[in-house]
Amino acid sequence: ERPSHGVAQYLQAAGYKIIPVNPGQDMILGEKCHPNLLEIPERVDVVDIFRRSEEVLPIVKEAIKIGAKAVWMQDGVEHEAAKELAEKAGLKVVMNDCMLRQHRRHGGPFRKTITTC
Repeated sequence: ERPSHGVAQYLQAAGYKIIPVNPGQDMILGEKCHPNLLEIPERVDVVDIFRRSEEVLPIVKEAIKIGAKAVWMQDGVEHEAAKELAEKAGLKVVMNDCMLRQHRRHGGPFRKTITTC
């Protein structure tokens, strides 16, 4: 099982709406997959990124375009230029941390619509 699947499954079970982004899949955890953030027809609060650090910048640019409130880069994912760009656009940014671990630690301080990339 991929970390992205485990975290998405945990958050979904905790009551969060997840919106998977994966151009190679139709459905994940019973939710329709989208090929990219720009194709999502509803508002997204948090974009949770499970990609290699060098793939983050285009995702952050899409997150800004769709009006996301935050980007979260999972364990091992860091990109300073993407962080600066997101912060300049008014997004909250977390790098190199696990959303599942933080949710368990703090009891769920996240918005209710989370997109996993």
